[in-house]
Amino acid sequence: MRPSVRRSLFVLVVLFAIGTAVFLIYGGRYLQSEDPLQKADAVFILAGTRAERMLEGYELYKAGYAPVLLLSPGRPEPGERILKERGISFPLEAEQQRDALLQSGVPAQALIADGGYVDNTAQEAALLRRYVQARGWKRVIVVTSKFHVRRTSFAFRREMNGTGCEILVRASRYDVADPAKWWRTRADFRYGFSEWQKLVAYRLGVGG
Repeated sequence: MRPSVRRSLFVLVVLFAIGTAVFLIYGGRYLQSEDPLQKADAVFILAGTRAERMLEGYELYKAGYAPVLLLSPGRPEPGERILKERGISFPLEAEQQRDALLQSGVPAQALIADGGYVDNTAQEAALLRRYVQARGWKRVIVVTSKFHVRRTSFAFRREMNGTGCEILVRASRYDVADPAKWWRTRADFRYGFSEWQKLVAYRLGVGG
């Protein structure tokens, strides 16, 4: 192998190593890019976890950041529909969250549990747009998980374009993930890497 080729390969290997190190150190932190809290018209709690996002929404409500909590309906599993067809009571995620919030002292008039279901973050953003337009909301805090913040920000701001509504995205303080050291556990690495893939798809205009 010629010396020039060896030098080129060496440079490529070094650059790859540096890029990998930078990605590992900052990749998780980049995904968790939260907005400073401000008072808003509503808090929108995204689906995907039964308790941790709901608990954050409750804390924001209790602290007076918004008078209304909007619960995402999420997507029921096929098995849940089968149970319903059989007449078996099996509360949906949003129904369980609503019940827990009522037990926590949130009044019923402060809760909105939308019917139907949404399949992904983009559909949740479209759902919020309908509420923004119907109720004239000017600022909404969107609650999600730590690794999901960056993609949520992109999807919701894209959907709110032209509505005059400001979106603030916050991660749940009850999320145990550690974006600063996301490569250390299998669960964090899988979630973080998956979010990077989806974020790239969003940037290319093919994300849902």
